[in-house]
Amino acid sequence: MSKGVLAVVSGFSGAGKGTVMKKLLESFDDYALSVSVTTRKPRPGEVDGKDYFFRTKEEVEEMIAQDQLLEYARYVDNYYGTPRSYVEEKLEEGKNVILEIEIQGAMKIKEKIPEAVLIFVTPPSVEELRRRLEGRGTETQEVIESRLSRAAEEAEGMEDYDYLLVNDDLEECVNELHRIISSERCKTQRNTEFINRIQEESRGLMKGDL
Repeated sequence: MSKGVLAVVSGFSGAGKGTVMKKLLESFDDYALSVSVTTRKPRPGEVDGKDYFFRTKEEVEEMIAQDQLLEYARYVDNYYGTPRSYVEEKLEEGKNVILEIEIQGAMKIKEKIPEAVLIFVTPPSVEELRRRLEGRGTETQEVIESRLSRAAEEAEGMEDYDYLLVNDDLEECVNELHRIISSERCKTQRNTEFINRIQEESRGLMKGDL
């Protein structure tokens, strides 16, 4: 069984990242969504270990000190981070781990795990992004303009990603994401153990050992 691929997915608010990943997990069984650690209190219905790993501030700060988080950030007095052990455990199980995170966090992940694949999800145009944000009907015009302004800043970092994924058609976008990760999984540098075994067996065959 080959080791899984860590795919870090970023994108503009309104690009449909969550919908794409939900569909990916429903369509294929070799994926796992990364579970973050947080110091905020659980909301009704949230389950520890499934929605988040709920920990105290002291526990998370100890994890930071022990380099047990691949990345972390602090929002409104609460820590949020990606636990290294959970990600590595799922990868060793052969699962492709999907991590949804913003650009700064993605760059931190790439520093610690260079083989991670960075994928940026975008709608086909800024006009479409605005249409989707307005179509939600849940946010004020002020919030929408703030998200568009944020998107303009994030667009400056798009070239730092390995792949660009245009979410125009949901089904096609999900299939393309699966193709990208499957292709990455087949790269020779990710399969050195398998290659070494085949080479050893081939040498044995040539010597008549098999």
